[in-house]
Amino acid sequence: MNRSNVHHFDLPDEILLIILNKLNNIDVLYSLLDINDGRLNVLAQENTFTNILKFVSIDDTSLIDRFCIDILPRIHRNVKCFIFDPIFMERILLATDYPNLTELEIHHFHEEIALNYFANKSSLRSIFQEKITNLILINNDESAMTCSSNYTAKIYAHILTFFKNLKILRIIKPSAVSHPPLSICYLPSTTFSSSIFTHLYINVQYFNDCLCLLDGRLKQLTTLFVTVYCTFKSSRIIDNMNKLPNLKCFSLQIFCEFQPYDKIASLLRRMSTLEKLTLNISIKDRNNVIDGTYVQHDIFDCMPEDIQQTLTNIGLQDVTSIVNYVCDSRVACSIFSLPFQFDYLKDLGNKFPNIVFSYVKYLHVKDNDPFRHEFFVRIARSFPLLKYLRIYNVRSSLPVDLMTFSSGNCQLYSIIEYPHLTTLDLSYAHREYVEQFLNETKI
Repeated sequence: MNRSNVHHFDLPDEILLIILNKLNNIDVLYSLLDINDGRLNVLAQENTFTNILKFVSIDDTSLIDRFCIDILPRIHRNVKCFIFDPIFMERILLATDYPNLTELEIHHFHEEIALNYFANKSSLRSIFQEKITNLILINNDESAMTCSSNYTAKIYAHILTFFKNLKILRIIKPSAVSHPPLSICYLPSTTFSSSIFTHLYINVQYFNDCLCLLDGRLKQLTTLFVTVYCTFKSSRIIDNMNKLPNLKCFSLQIFCEFQPYDKIASLLRRMSTLEKLTLNISIKDRNNVIDGTYVQHDIFDCMPEDIQQTLTNIGLQDVTSIVNYVCDSRVACSIFSLPFQFDYLKDLGNKFPNIVFSYVKYLHVKDNDPFRHEFFVRIARSFPLLKYLRIYNVRSSLPVDLMTFSSGNCQLYSIIEYPHLTTLDLSYAHREYVEQFLNETKI
């Protein structure tokens, strides 16, 4: 065959499917269905191509009209997951029957969505209660405007009650601004409970809320990813030493500076069948600095021997720490497991390990000493997906480091690039850092 005569329609179905799967399937379905090519028509309705449909940030009502009237009724048996904005949710879900639908991801979720649609009077009640086992909410409610315990009772606890077959729940923040965290330590023990629930990814108000999640109310829980926000010392004592035989995967991130460090060791000792563990914790009020070796001895070596062996076999003994003198009277100490699997890191100073933080999108840097140009070079290399950067440093850098170069001068520094950075917070930074980030010969 002459190369100049080869057309992409001459490619095998397997190759065409690989190409189509690299594209937005909503656009492909809208463009290819009903064109005068029966082969592409069939490929566009392939099961692997239509099992996840994403309707997010769409303002073309004619596209939604055609999908609901013409396309969805033809591929409805293939659909397993919808990703959409609430504005389209009701129309899409009622367009036809979806016998294999089990997962929903709702963007721009807020309290009114739950009150309108997660209710007995809702037109979507049967779909939510009978079909959905996996629910992801990109929560846009602002925590500053909400009482966490009231929000928990009204929204989070209600979700577990309303979705009769729910097994997996992820509550995700859309940006560095947090949504209302779960707060159950002062609510009845039956609040936020389920006998079939297995996976939970959520933010909580206090560490005691994390302990409450593991007090037996979620008997079948196998995976818990939890982020703790506040340091509030609860007057309620939670001293549950029961084993957690079903918990296989545990991830703990504590944003605040955490004092009762021994409680973490006590909690981990209850996880007798743990297979995966990730930690990111800031420690305060210790007489000695905690490093990776200390964590090894203080946590892992105090766990039952069989668990130690399990963790060693899967490589979870690798723990490191960052010690940063953020001011004259305060040291910030963070301990975390490797590889670092969190999207947020705070109190990073001039000295940090030579690690690529592949998942971090939100970073706070703070130090008592000035940040030099080389520091920002390392930040760009070590945080390739960085979207949000906050600089806390009121100390002026040396003039030679922040001098402005004219076009005729020699370029002393390589230009730093942050390809994903969308938010830069310099509210607590010396003005020279503003000049540095606005200097195109530098960053």
